[in-house]
Amino acid sequence: MIERWSRDQVLALAPDASSQKAAQGLAAAETWSSRGTTGTVLYGACKGNGAGPYLTCADLAEPAYRCSCPSRKFPCKHTLGLLLLWSAGGVPAQEAAPQWVTEWMETRAGRGRGA
Repeated sequence: MIERWSRDQVLALAPDASSQKAAQGLAAAETWSSRGTTGTVLYGACKGNGAGPYLTCADLAEPAYRCSCPSRKFPCKHTLGLLLLWSAGGVPAQEAAPQWVTEWMETRAGRGRGA
């Protein structure tokens, strides 16, 4: 289990001020159709403008991030929003992560954890 990060620690990861601001707007439970954490992995599905949600996950041990959004910023506002929600205690613990998260973790492990 990873110690919960502070709001300031999460915001320090943002690539710029606009990402910080956008992330704060996404740090509300109603923005996420699903969310959870399984020890060191944090994940969620954020309502987007497209047909489906943006799938976001983070390996808190590295840290490493992944989001299905088209943003070129890293970490993106969705990842930062999920991290902010988690830092405030708004992401529930789950027994297991969804398949898309498990696949990402397995791919990363196969690449030597650097992906």
